[in-house]
Amino acid sequence: MRRVTLALLIGAYISLAAIAAFEVGRGPGGVSAGIVGMLGTFGFLLGVHGLIARMLGNGELQSELANLREAHLILADQLTDLHERIGGLVETVTTDALQRSEDLTTEVRVLEGLVQRMSDSLQDRLSQPRAPMAGHPNSHGQHGALLETVREALADNRVDLYLQPVVSLPQRRTVFYESFSRLRDSSGRVMMPAEYLSVAEPEGLMSAIDNLLLFRCVQIVRRLAKNDRKVGIFCNVALGSLADEVFFPQFLEFLAENKDMASGLIFELGQAAFEQRGATEARNMAKLADLGFRFSLDKVSDLDLDFQDLARADVKFVRVGAEMMVNQLLEVDGQLALRSLKDLAAADYADLTRRYGVEIIAEKVESERQVVDILELNIRYGQGNLFGEPRAIRDAILAEADPPSDFMRTNLRRRAGGMR
Repeated sequence: MRRVTLALLIGAYISLAAIAAFEVGRGPGGVSAGIVGMLGTFGFLLGVHGLIARMLGNGELQSELANLREAHLILADQLTDLHERIGGLVETVTTDALQRSEDLTTEVRVLEGLVQRMSDSLQDRLSQPRAPMAGHPNSHGQHGALLETVREALADNRVDLYLQPVVSLPQRRTVFYESFSRLRDSSGRVMMPAEYLSVAEPEGLMSAIDNLLLFRCVQIVRRLAKNDRKVGIFCNVALGSLADEVFFPQFLEFLAENKDMASGLIFELGQAAFEQRGATEARNMAKLADLGFRFSLDKVSDLDLDFQDLARADVKFVRVGAEMMVNQLLEVDGQLALRSLKDLAAADYADLTRRYGVEIIAEKVESERQVVDILELNIRYGQGNLFGEPRAIRDAILAEADPPSDFMRTNLRRRAGGMR
């Protein structure tokens, strides 16, 4: 734009100088005077041009300075916005870190209380002499040795977590996991429940094992949530834990602070334990249900359930053995019925439970023939080695739910030493 303006000005100067020279040439002096007049006029106009050029240059410079100031203001605003964002990010990270620290502190506090009670229970039982069983002079020694093995496994934190998938039918897509606990002796050999239940249950140790399992299930639910996996975990809870005046309030507080896990954690009781629950256990189950947690029944031996009672207790799942379901079938008036509910068609049983918000899970499925029978009964979920065997969770994951370093070992052994 500036070049065009200067070209036009120079053209105008030449035209004015020519006109001036023509006018001067018409007067005295003729052509010489005209040339002189043209040169003088041209020189004058060049001076005027210099002034105009400088003014144009100053104008452009001022325009560039104005643009630069505007750009500076924009950059300053952006820097201010960036600073505010960084400050907000630092505050968020700090808040998250503090929250995680508070969560960990809460877990450790609850776990320490759990281990403290477990220590007392273990040592009280170990200190009580037991009479040998009739006809088995060495039964007391065997019982004591096995009990000592269980105690050492708990003290050394040799309690492993196993998960087995629960699949939807007929798609066979994993939608839940059931959790199991396994103990290891000092040699690393895995002790199956059938081996240590004979000692752990009479001694009241299963509640301690189940409670430790609860904390580990919480950690697995968190990991699944981080990976955006909508998979729930069935986790056993002992009836005694629901009635424990020391443990349950702490555990309820812990779950209240982690209500976001409610959709991923399902507490499971045996049918007999559920039917034996008292007012305290029922009230505490209701408190967990108010937080959004659900319940399940396993070890079912009778299909004639009180479905209204199940609905009131927020029981959403009933786990029934596949073989038991098949053995319950019999033919009545030309159609299949259940031995315990002969007036109900077998295929309508699952629909009946759904009216009360309860889903049936056929467990211990071992063959494709059983799958066919289950589908004919309109059951939507299955579990068993056919779909996947229980698998141990890696030590790195379990470490997230471990109690404080050496806490269980030191606490148990200190108390054991004091009582001998």
